[in-house]
Amino acid sequence: MAKKKKKANKPKPSHYPNLKTILMVEKAFKDSETGLLTVAQLKKALPKQVNHNTLIEVLDYLDKSNKIAIGVKGMLWIHNPSLKFQEALRKASTYEEILAKFNR
Repeated sequence: MAKKKKKANKPKPSHYPNLKTILMVEKAFKDSETGLLTVAQLKKALPKQVNHNTLIEVLDYLDKSNKIAIGVKGMLWIHNPSLKFQEALRKASTYEEILAKFNR
């Protein structure tokens, strides 16, 4: 009988973010002048001190909900709630459609 492989579980965080913390981090991203922030710059931009593990959980949530993009040089706020922008994205062609038009 084959043994079942155990999944590597992510350690349970000791601090969970509340809504106030998430909104505070979102505001810091929106108010940043450069747009691109590192974790250290984000911590300095926050009006209150946030536990590092809690901040990482908030950043993970914002990344999964497509509100920020995380890259090698830092994080960038990418969420745009504009209805016109969302409609333009819906109407936009895919890369394959664009290639098909040129290869006719």
